[in-house]
Amino acid sequence: MTNTSSNSVLVLRAQQISESRREFNARGGKMDRCERCLIAKHYCICDGVEPADSKAAVCLLMYHNESFKPSNTGRLIAEIIPDNHAFRWDRTDPDDKLLALLNDPQYQPMVIFPATDVEDTARVITDVQHQSNKRPLFIFLDGTWREAKKMIRKSPYLDELPVLSITAEKLSDYRLRVAPHAHQLGTVEVAILVLALAGEVDAATKLEQHFMKFRDAYLLGKRNKGRPE
Repeated sequence: MTNTSSNSVLVLRAQQISESRREFNARGGKMDRCERCLIAKHYCICDGVEPADSKAAVCLLMYHNESFKPSNTGRLIAEIIPDNHAFRWDRTDPDDKLLALLNDPQYQPMVIFPATDVEDTARVITDVQHQSNKRPLFIFLDGTWREAKKMIRKSPYLDELPVLSITAEKLSDYRLRVAPHAHQLGTVEVAILVLALAGEVDAATKLEQHFMKFRDAYLLGKRNKGRPE
């Protein structure tokens, strides 16, 4: 089992809870859930999670209350990739730690987003060109499709970064939410493709296995209202 403090999404969630003046009530909020994986306790998947041996880093820029949602898969990425960071998105007042991360010379930051929704096509790249002595920093815009588009268009501190465009010919296997278009993938599915593209085979494999386990357990808990079958 990984340490909660090593999962930046859980740390962000705890921080937002401590600062919030009201309780966030997600769907299924009355279900008795594990505090780490947010799945019904009977179907908890925390045991046996094994972080990958990865040279990449990830940054999850999360829309408002995204970290509270049991269906969110960003925290799965943070479970598998040891060098992980999570921040609440803000258009005009980004976290100082986020800005420091983006300007840290040890990292090679790039935003993950489809080329079709990028206004400046000169920013678009389709593969990962590793820079010597730099660690790839993959920035995921974690929210609904509409929220992600808002984030990339209204985040001036991301404007100078390259955009890694990922496409998938297969239909999404992410059944926790319904996307407006069948080709749109969930955050974790995009991360699996990105890691594979970057040559992070161990990380891509472990993340895919963890996601499949999460998806099946989540749907079982939802269907059975958290009770054993």
